[in-house]
Amino acid sequence: MKKSVLLGALTVAGLAAGAAAAGTLDDVKARGTLNCGVTTGLVGFAAPDANGEWNGFDVSVCRAVAAAVLGDPSAVEFVPTTGKTRFTALASGEIDMLARNTTWTFSRDVDLKFTFVGVNYYDGQGFMVPKALGVSSAKDLDGATVCIQTGTTTELNLADFFRANNISYEPVPIETNAEAQQQYLAGACDVYTTDASGLAATRATFEAPGDHVLLPEIISKEPLGPLVRHGDDEWGDVVRWTLNALITAEELGVTSANVGEMASGSGNPEVKRLLGTEGTLGEMLGLDADWAQKAIATQGNYGEIFAKNIGEETPIGLARGLNAQWTNGGLIYSPPFR
Repeated sequence: MKKSVLLGALTVAGLAAGAAAAGTLDDVKARGTLNCGVTTGLVGFAAPDANGEWNGFDVSVCRAVAAAVLGDPSAVEFVPTTGKTRFTALASGEIDMLARNTTWTFSRDVDLKFTFVGVNYYDGQGFMVPKALGVSSAKDLDGATVCIQTGTTTELNLADFFRANNISYEPVPIETNAEAQQQYLAGACDVYTTDASGLAATRATFEAPGDHVLLPEIISKEPLGPLVRHGDDEWGDVVRWTLNALITAEELGVTSANVGEMASGSGNPEVKRLLGTEGTLGEMLGLDADWAQKAIATQGNYGEIFAKNIGEETPIGLARGLNAQWTNGGLIYSPPFR
């Protein structure tokens, strides 16, 4: 088993080295389209609507990058990936970036040769059970059947948690969130475990969300964020600073509604640098001076994106919590634009 895992990692690393050599920024500009890897469907984060139009919190990151680089937030080819296929798709060059509720871990960063450009959602693994099961703690799940997505940190965390608490479980392996939802609602498993945000998003789609509870335990740290291949720092900088632009915009009060006004009338030097009316930050990235303006105008700032897709006024109903700005006691923080 160890040998096959090692060979798999070496294969991914080899693919990554080859795909990065060309220069992704030039490829995207020449192609006129950003190929962005997303989940196969998680409402609020990335899912196609009835017309096939992709929407969601992660989708907005893809669209912001497309707006910054190509001037068009719709110039994105969304590539659905599973927990198993996502890393091969990125390493092989099938996609330019991955924005798919993916946890930043040591081995993914170092061994699989990817560069995580930041965190757009601080999460942790949780458990959802039917209210009728009468369970109030994950420690009461001894002997439970658990729906779990393969090829994920969730799978490893689950094993650690049950072993640490000296309880047993029977895994029910699934590949996509849709499959997990189907199996869970059909009673094929007692419990569904994944990132707590994913559980909230999944429960929001149920006919009777109130019949299901999220248990209090959060058993892991899951910093989720976009990633690119190692060895292509120019492209990594573009994706990283586009995410940072959305975060900084919220901190500085720049919104999709006032970005034009702020670009022409703000007296704040950092706002001017962010929006390209002062300095040469766009040129340093190989982009137009108003690259960040385009991202913010079309997608909104980080807070707008959060509120629209997964916030407390949506069916998913997530509070900002750790994902509040650092000025409000959260962990969302961007390095300075200077």
